[in-house]
Amino acid sequence: MRTLLYVTTFLGLIGLAFWAYRENYETQAALDNVERLHRDIADARARLAILKAEWAYLNRPDRLRDLAEINFPRLELLPMRPDQFGRVDQVSYPVTQPLVVMEPIDVSSAGATQ
Repeated sequence: MRTLLYVTTFLGLIGLAFWAYRENYETQAALDNVERLHRDIADARARLAILKAEWAYLNRPDRLRDLAEINFPRLELLPMRPDQFGRVDQVSYPVTQPLVVMEPIDVSSAGATQ
């Protein structure tokens, strides 16, 4: 009987050692994956910062003004004036009709049966 207990304990110990070994490697793989994702995110943020800088550089008002002047014969772009904008009172809103309830519905819990 003692031998069976020792063998069972030994097999359980081997099983737990195998489980711990496998969990350790899975954890290391997950940590490596997280580290790779952090590097990818940092790279993406660096690319985004570069793209924002390029966008700001390309949208400089003096550059856009020069481009508008160079391409005026083709595009006929003119500077915007305040009189080109509309007023709020010129906006037509849809006419709303009042909601008519023909048969009221009881939504209170007083009419509920259990």
